[in-house]
Amino acid sequence: MVSARVCPVAATKVAFSVFSAALWNGLVRELGAMIPDHLFTSTSFPRSSRYHPEWVLASVSGAANSLWLTEWLTSAMDLKPGMRVLDLGCGRAASSIFLRREFGVQVWATDLWFDASDKIRRIQDADVEDGVFPIHADARSLPFGSAFFDAIVSIDSFYYYGTDDLYLNYLARFVRPGGQIGIAGAGLVREIDGPLPEHLRQWWTQDLWGLHSPDWWRHHWERTGIMEIDVAEAMPDGWQRWLDWHRVIAPHNELEINALQADGGDYLGYVRLAGRRRGETELADHIMSVPTQYTRKPLLRSEE
Repeated sequence: MVSARVCPVAATKVAFSVFSAALWNGLVRELGAMIPDHLFTSTSFPRSSRYHPEWVLASVSGAANSLWLTEWLTSAMDLKPGMRVLDLGCGRAASSIFLRREFGVQVWATDLWFDASDKIRRIQDADVEDGVFPIHADARSLPFGSAFFDAIVSIDSFYYYGTDDLYLNYLARFVRPGGQIGIAGAGLVREIDGPLPEHLRQWWTQDLWGLHSPDWWRHHWERTGIMEIDVAEAMPDGWQRWLDWHRVIAPHNELEINALQADGGDYLGYVRLAGRRRGETELADHIMSVPTQYTRKPLLRSEE
């Protein structure tokens, strides 16, 4: 989340994309030198804490620390070396590189906003090109075969498309029966059932209605019969993690910082959901087009 006037994560990505590579690299070095090291290390995320602050900053593609969220999500999943994993909405592929290095899985790093050529250089520099494959694709038009993946993960992007009632049926076809699907990102600790709370109004935009609570996501998936849910929960003190990281990457975004401080975890936080595809549930066909053949017929009765 970044902007109070446009799509939050999109605003961050657009802002970062306007820098030339030289300017961005210089800014990263400057920020890395200025930001206290303890903001990049945490006993809650020991794997993530091993990564260099400059690399983490250079890999930012949204408003969340993707390594923290990936580590948190995968602690609720069972990833094994050699598994095929779809990293959906991966941004600059930091999460994909993390998955490859930490778990030895093969990762298809898929994103619409960041071109594959941007990701491949980062992947090569991390020496994981043998197991991370950059893909440029829309989450609603994925170029993969049925049951190709052993697991699907989505870090801080699922709320842009996954709230669609029919999306899980579409996505689940790409993971084998018994395979895992997990999401983690910004969300709500509890649903906003009445009017928008006063302390959130100045910051809130229409795209933020895609944020939901763990209970909402659980119901959204369970009612389809497609998924067996293993975990649906909010991160303890997730709002504080959100606030701390935002102060690192967007310290001048006072609207969001003020909203997080005023909320204090009453509504805002990080959520995760993980489960397995039920093999016995039949998925509905995903219709992309209907084949037809035109046959000329008389338009009016007088033409018979």
